[in-house]
Amino acid sequence: MQSVGTGATTGARRSAPRGEALPQHAAGSGETFARLLRSNASRLADRPAYREKHRGIWRTTTWRALARDVDILAAALAGRGLKRGDHVAFLGENRPRLYAGVAAAHALGAVAMPLFPDATGPEIAPMLRLAGVTHAFVEDQEQVDKLLAILPECPALRCIVYDRERSMRPYRNPELVSYAALVEEGRAAAERSGDLVSRAIEAGDGGDAAFVFLNSGASGASHAAVLSHGGLIARARAAAAAERLSPADSTIAYLPPGWMGQAIFAYAQPMAVGYCVCCPESSETLLSDMREIAPTCFLTTPRMLDTIFSQVALRMEAAGGVNLALFNRAVALARRLGRRRLAGEPVGAAERMSAALYDAVVYGPLRDALGMSRVKVAYTSGDAVDPSILAFFRALGVNLKQLYGTTESGFLVAIQRDGAVRPDTVGAPLDGVETRISPDGEILVRAEGLFLGYLGDGDGRSVDAEGWLRTGDLGSLGADGQLRVADRAGDIGVLACGAAFAPRPIENRIKASPYVREAVVVGDGRDGVIALIDVNTTSVGRWADTHEIAFSGHRDLAGQDRVYDLVAGVLADINAELARDPATAPCVVRRFALLPEELSADDGVLTRTGKIRRTVFAQRFAPLIEAAYAGRSSASLAAREAEGSMAAGVDEVKIRDAALAPADRRAA
Repeated sequence: MQSVGTGATTGARRSAPRGEALPQHAAGSGETFARLLRSNASRLADRPAYREKHRGIWRTTTWRALARDVDILAAALAGRGLKRGDHVAFLGENRPRLYAGVAAAHALGAVAMPLFPDATGPEIAPMLRLAGVTHAFVEDQEQVDKLLAILPECPALRCIVYDRERSMRPYRNPELVSYAALVEEGRAAAERSGDLVSRAIEAGDGGDAAFVFLNSGASGASHAAVLSHGGLIARARAAAAAERLSPADSTIAYLPPGWMGQAIFAYAQPMAVGYCVCCPESSETLLSDMREIAPTCFLTTPRMLDTIFSQVALRMEAAGGVNLALFNRAVALARRLGRRRLAGEPVGAAERMSAALYDAVVYGPLRDALGMSRVKVAYTSGDAVDPSILAFFRALGVNLKQLYGTTESGFLVAIQRDGAVRPDTVGAPLDGVETRISPDGEILVRAEGLFLGYLGDGDGRSVDAEGWLRTGDLGSLGADGQLRVADRAGDIGVLACGAAFAPRPIENRIKASPYVREAVVVGDGRDGVIALIDVNTTSVGRWADTHEIAFSGHRDLAGQDRVYDLVAGVLADINAELARDPATAPCVVRRFALLPEELSADDGVLTRTGKIRRTVFAQRFAPLIEAAYAGRSSASLAAREAEGSMAAGVDEVKIRDAALAPADRRAA
């Protein structure tokens, strides 16, 4: 087996049977997040820890003020029965008060369990029961209502702290307490309890459980992975050292806090490094808020990058004229130079001069408009990024890199280093991380910071007696020490002709189009590849308006023949790229259909992180898949209402052949 990297070998992890406590003192350093916070309050004092935009005004919480608030909250929570080993749920968007709640829970030795804010009550209830959650911090009335609705199913939950008091006045439930009222309780409790919080902090150990994160569940049911203070701190410091991050840096927290990646960059790494976390006012104001703060580092996802590029392209199309022509030439040059630089090819003097000119009139203003003018490093993670998107942003002057990890591995496993960014790798392992490729091609990881186990009796990935974690991803290690990820082990297949079939790279190419929101390709065991595509209603709607095409919603838009022509042009270009490489030539898309409904996590087809649940998808769209392979021109599909309930009637979905070479692009 190939292996690379150095690091401490951890002991064997396991899944804890239901009702059995996970180990509270696994091997680890003596550092905890609570101790880091007190250290930051002393050495960084009045430097900003969190900033939040509220009603148009940025409000700053310093490290000293954060530590003071956390001590008060911890005293109040102790008075309300929170003790070491208890689990505390967090439900809401990125807010300084929610992260203060996480820190208060950690001060008392409790375990934080961030959840996705858009998760439904029925999704949340099983996890709250599994963890025996006793206390919860939520953002607003919407989240309060979710918890109150499932309260009978979660008997251990006895305290719900809400941040925003709007519309909460009529509520009289004894479990509820406002954040402001909890602070008042804490002040009084702190006077009575003396150094109770300090003693609790000193009793903590780096091997104690710190967080419970749900893995994506893309290949099955989600499992609740437990991670330690010391492991996450060690990994956060290694990643920060690789990029020379310091307290002078800042990031923006806009991804769901229930995703481990966001929690690492908005809590674990700031605690370890001391940089500032900025919380935007809302998703609608994200870009304008980002322009105002101009972060130096941030985490994003391929889906978000696709969205940003699509929005920019659509705005330039709306502008038209000279601006559009200039933008198109600049984008073409950016992608061309980006691909050459990623491949290590030389760039000519004339092209360098053109790039400098475009930087002054296009790239620079665009970086400013996107709030990326001061970015030192930006990471994309959670899925593979399309090489053309990576090339575009890097040529734009944004130091965008790929980052690899899983929930069970502590998220931070491999990072691309400056000077070694290539689209086919996810970088080299971090210091303290070992990686190895098993005989069947699976990526194995060994390091401090692997998960302690699963809550309950989860049967997901495991760590063997030598400390190696099976990630579930297939990949390889190059002689240069770079890790390459092919796809999920369960997603790799073989076409009927015997050619290897990896769906994700093809799907990412399709999703790079501004007209495509989601794409799923099918081919394992089949005679060729088909694509089922969820079009972007906003961008395709604008395109339809400019082409005087009337439509009455997503279902009607996706059924238009001219929209099919538009997507056919996108697929023709992708097929031309696939056909040029002998390894991917058998995987050209032969047939396609446009889905009549927008794919949603509420339907269970997507995970909360936006990944496809392929088994669920295949069941839902089985009639369409079978009709496509049978050569039919349409298929009947049971109609579904937006909220997921079955509606009367059926959708008759058109199925088209895809061009296997560049097609007539008049439609586009």
